[in-house]
Amino acid sequence: MSGLKFSPGTRGHVTGREMGVDVTVLFVTSDRVGSGPRLHVHPYDELFVIRRGRARFTVGDETVEATAGDVVRGPAGVPHRFEVLDVPYEAQDIHLSPEWIQTDLD
Repeated sequence: MSGLKFSPGTRGHVTGREMGVDVTVLFVTSDRVGSGPRLHVHPYDELFVIRRGRARFTVGDETVEATAGDVVRGPAGVPHRFEVLDVPYEAQDIHLSPEWIQTDLD
């Protein structure tokens, strides 16, 4: 990548706007069972690509357990959250937007 650096504060995520694209990627790790975000919603689709560990996802009225190699979709406007079940947990969350927009619901 020939010395490409992002400004301080971008560790853990890179916005599409910084790179001139319409995708924002978050790198999520946890070593604590039970951790995870509050119930929230985005105005765009989000994809969770599970790399390690296991988590329980609630997407709308559905609940699914996902493990390494699984991909979970959170459609635009549908409330979702996850809870880490096995650690270490590691995932890439792909937001189909040039910026990360999240509205917490609880």
